[in-house]
Amino acid sequence: MTIMKRGATYHLRKRVPLRYKRVEPREIVGISLHTDSLSAAKVKADVAWQHMVEAWEARLAGDTSDAERRFEAARELAAVRGFRFLPAADVAKLPTEELLARVEAVPERRGQPDKREAAAVLGGASEPAITVSRALELYWGLAADRSRGKSEDQLRRWKNPRKKAVANFVAVVGDKVISEISGDDMLAFRDWWLEKLESDGLTPNSANKDLIHLGDVLKTVNRMKRLGLVLPLTDLSLKEGEAAQRPPFSTSWIKSRLLAPGALAGLNTEARCILLGMINTGARPSELQALTASRIVLKGRVPHISIEPEGRQLKSAYAKRVIPLAGVSLEAFKECPEGFPRYVDNPSLSATVNKYLRTNGLMESPKHVLYSLRHSFEDRMLAAGVDDRIRRDLFGHRLTRERYGLGANLGQLAKEIAKIAI
Repeated sequence: MTIMKRGATYHLRKRVPLRYKRVEPREIVGISLHTDSLSAAKVKADVAWQHMVEAWEARLAGDTSDAERRFEAARELAAVRGFRFLPAADVAKLPTEELLARVEAVPERRGQPDKREAAAVLGGASEPAITVSRALELYWGLAADRSRGKSEDQLRRWKNPRKKAVANFVAVVGDKVISEISGDDMLAFRDWWLEKLESDGLTPNSANKDLIHLGDVLKTVNRMKRLGLVLPLTDLSLKEGEAAQRPPFSTSWIKSRLLAPGALAGLNTEARCILLGMINTGARPSELQALTASRIVLKGRVPHISIEPEGRQLKSAYAKRVIPLAGVSLEAFKECPEGFPRYVDNPSLSATVNKYLRTNGLMESPKHVLYSLRHSFEDRMLAAGVDDRIRRDLFGHRLTRERYGLGANLGQLAKEIAKIAI
């Protein structure tokens, strides 16, 4: 390290270490120590050199394909130069004196401003758009300390619930940039779980695990990548008993509100047809989503749908059944005779429909959801005096006594549904 005087000011002159050749084209650097006192220059030299090394380290860290790491490096480089990193739009709003100080702090390389330094000090570095799926990829590395020492099986059991939680969220809400996740998105995910608990007979613990694992991934990435986001992850857990049976839509509400002219016009065709298909079949949304053209029979004496374990498992052996079509449900299947390819293996249906109904004032109460149409169908059958065996056969429920005979045929089922069809 050489300290030499140029004019009235001392400068530090030193060779650039080989480690930084990739980010520093000069072989020897000269740094002004801004003093005419040799003793002061000797004190300041070590600090000035340390700052230079820190800047090189930050630039070296930014020379990577990892977009998140490049952004962190830009923030570190700005800090080394004595500034807080700000986006370019905010830098432009600074008082003139502060703005000029940043401009003057950008060193030149061969007569041109250093692009990496300018991006850091003047806010040109772009904040990376980390999606939920990308967050999971980053999470494995950021949380490596938690998996250290685990066996292969333990590692699998640690990873799988987090993969499942992220996959469920992406399927319901979409692979959003995590900075754009809203409270409404999280409530939509929670609503989807509420319906799933009821339809699949699960406990709130299943939903809470998903919410915990998803939150762990997002919060870890937010913290370790220093993104500084305020994520809407609080007050989401379900309490025991919260997944209680949802109230049914009343017949009057279905007729006057859901079936009012244009009420469902804003829903995409497949989602609208599934909703209408539920009204007079009582089928689970997931059962209708999986129907293929071969399982939708519109020709013949009794139009019907056939719920089969085709490409998927049914909830139980009793769920395999045929359901006659009538009223608005028949018209819906005439509009979607090929099934619902948009929603096959896509759990976003309920979130889409529930959000639309709430936004448009079509929910009969805050506790109503799409699944409430299934309860409405059963209530109408009960009020019409439909036999318990027939109700259970149409719903795909187990009979509470020994099952004798084949049960009602398709024609008999059609007559019972005709009594309650809307």
